[in-house]
Amino acid sequence: MRPGNHKRFVDVMPDEVARPGINPYVLAHREFGEEIVPGSEAPAFLGRWHELFGREAPLHLEVGSGNGFYLSGMAEKHPECNWVGVELRFKRVVLVAKKLRMAGQTNARIVRFDARALDKLFLPHSLAGIHVNHPDPWERESKRHHRLIDREFAELCTRLAAPGAELRLKTDFGPHIKALVKACEGLPWELVGTRTDVDAQGVLWDDDVVTNYQRKARERGAPVHAVLLRRTASGMSIPSAAPPDPQPLEQPSSSSD
Repeated sequence: MRPGNHKRFVDVMPDEVARPGINPYVLAHREFGEEIVPGSEAPAFLGRWHELFGREAPLHLEVGSGNGFYLSGMAEKHPECNWVGVELRFKRVVLVAKKLRMAGQTNARIVRFDARALDKLFLPHSLAGIHVNHPDPWERESKRHHRLIDREFAELCTRLAAPGAELRLKTDFGPHIKALVKACEGLPWELVGTRTDVDAQGVLWDDDVVTNYQRKARERGAPVHAVLLRRTASGMSIPSAAPPDPQPLEQPSSSSD
């Protein structure tokens, strides 16, 4: 679906599944338990996620939680925050939920939902952080319009992010970095920096979690790129002269104690 013409997300209900045996996770994700918020129920928490978690806390979102390594890891690193992951594939939703349950994490939930419809789940300026890891590259020219990283997504993140919120992206598909920086031009985001190889140069934040895709990239010798942007409170925005390709930040000079 092309940007700007995206079909709004409609959840699959159990009575609409003609052959449940084809994908048992369609029904299993509804029966799993509190770690999973089904898509049909999630919009009810618009502006009320604190009620689900039983507390007021900074709310972070991971877009595309995959197998759950990052969501679970960040929920452990930051118990002071509430975490919501969004994933579209039924099986992955269940895999994420299993990790959360095994870790006993009550400050994270996984939602089966479409990343293009996040404004159904979150109020404007309600997110303290947006985290994106290894979105599908859709490398074939005929499939490029399916890519997540575009102007529509950047504008959506702009509406949902609170001033000071970070937008983090890690990917083994380098063009995604350039695409996100380009998509944020003219929007109230400050480009903090980019990385062309996080293993060699280090990440741009101090609380990273290695994802399953990142591990696989390491195994095949592919570099993982990263970009960090920060939502500004004013009209400050990324200029059109932003670097066309990922540029590593200068390493800080070391100092002795």
